[in-house]
Amino acid sequence: MSDAPSAATSSLPAPAPAARADTAPATSADIIARRLREAGVRHAFGVPGGEVLGLIAALERNGIRFHLARHENAAGFMAEAAWHATGAPGVLVATVGPGLANAVNVTANAQQDRVPLIVISGRIPEAEALTYSHQVMDHQAVLRPLAKASFEARAGACGPMIDKAIRLALDPRPGPVHIDLPIPVATAPETPPAAPLRPAQRPAAPAPGPDLDRARAMFAAARRPVILAGLDLLTEPDAVETLRAVARAHAIPVLTTYKAKGALPEDDPLSLGGHGLSPRSDAIVLPLLAQADLVICAGYDPIEMRAGWRAPWDASVALEFAAAPDRQFLHAAALSWTCGVGPGLAALTEGQAPAESWPGGEPAAARAALAEAFGARPGEGWGPGAALRLLDRMKPAGTVTTVDSGAHRILLSQVWTCDAPGALLQSSGLCTMGCALPLAAGTALAAEGGPPPLCVIGDGCLDMTLGELATLRDLGRPAVVAVLVDGSLELIALKQRRDGLAPAGVAFGRTDYAAVARAMGLRGAVATGPEALSAAYAEALEAPVPTVIAIEIPPGAYDGLI
Repeated sequence: MSDAPSAATSSLPAPAPAARADTAPATSADIIARRLREAGVRHAFGVPGGEVLGLIAALERNGIRFHLARHENAAGFMAEAAWHATGAPGVLVATVGPGLANAVNVTANAQQDRVPLIVISGRIPEAEALTYSHQVMDHQAVLRPLAKASFEARAGACGPMIDKAIRLALDPRPGPVHIDLPIPVATAPETPPAAPLRPAQRPAAPAPGPDLDRARAMFAAARRPVILAGLDLLTEPDAVETLRAVARAHAIPVLTTYKAKGALPEDDPLSLGGHGLSPRSDAIVLPLLAQADLVICAGYDPIEMRAGWRAPWDASVALEFAAAPDRQFLHAAALSWTCGVGPGLAALTEGQAPAESWPGGEPAAARAALAEAFGARPGEGWGPGAALRLLDRMKPAGTVTTVDSGAHRILLSQVWTCDAPGALLQSSGLCTMGCALPLAAGTALAAEGGPPPLCVIGDGCLDMTLGELATLRDLGRPAVVAVLVDGSLELIALKQRRDGLAPAGVAFGRTDYAAVARAMGLRGAVATGPEALSAAYAEALEAPVPTVIAIEIPPGAYDGLI
């Protein structure tokens, strides 16, 4: 059972003040901060250094609270969580040299997971760098391949620069943007821009014409249609509601990627859940896609999918609506539009009468097969499947769950039920370790109301990010960290066993995470079975401070589950 922390938990500092009046003398850093606030930003994350002190001061005095993380990589994931919670771009502040280098992974994640992350790095002035090399590196050369753009901030021009950065980060498929801010530029005087921040582009509909007529004829003739929904839905207003209306009006089953889980509530009979990395689920849903006489890709981005999803359907029966052109060639479609997903679905189905769908009942059979494949097995003992299904049943409505990379993530993504998009956060394009704990911390901070976020994490991932438990403590928000403890990088160990290889580099000692949590001022609990886990989670939901629950599971317990 749980033990209360021995020391009082730190509380969050007082809220940042509102933006100061535009009549006050402004620096270039003030202009950046004001525009970010106008875009909805209220939180920035990072690790300070001397080169970014002017920026941090400007953020604070303009109503954006700067939050200290223990590592820039974690700070970037906290910023991503704030974006999911608020819709405003995430802001990561990194100091010169090693600070920027530490941000490379999370910037790559933002590129592949389509996150509007604005990375602002401090920079030594060019004239000084000519004769001074300590910690100096070419920040733009490092991040330019990973970002939609990399700007060098210039005195007197930070207004148009930050406007461009915000718009690029958010339009129309999001991604990271980098700003390299020299010290003297941050503190230089600058006149605030007169024009308001540019509004977001409205999603466009497909143009009328022969192609749309052909697509509508394909829809009218289809008797075995399927919708495959992806992460482009999540950043487009009203797209999710349009998808739900179309699916229900025409009885079309919906598959999603992991990121788009909940686009159709997963208790809906038409929902076939999220897919992408599990061979067990692929064996059930890929044959269904092969039988379909119409595949509608609704914001589908194949960057989330494993190699088994190459050409999974007959391209001649596929239609695609996406925020950006497909440059990946993992799949193909007869007709493809770069447009709004919602307007695309609306144009396709306008005036179309409902028709009988899947008369053979194959989607219902697939849904039943998925439930059997990932449900409790006769005689099943304690293990990750039982633990995850218990947490899923117990989680309160509105819970945001975060999950880290590994075998537990693939299993959780198949057994977890989501009733709304954004209810399950993970690194799905890059699949990087070290994301779940900071995503939960950022959610706890930025989300308004709702139950405490639930972080489900493997012991290898928690060892990577253990210091962020202190960040979670300092934020002063309740959260639940459920760590599955088996002393192994089990996804890699599973692959080694599958390939007949001896285990190497995957085993490590078991840490007493409950004791570590208590030592850091959090609550700690250990669960070795369903009763203990049920009690520990119930208590954690009522606790005013974060709780770490160490869930002990047997080694090798994922074999045959994913």
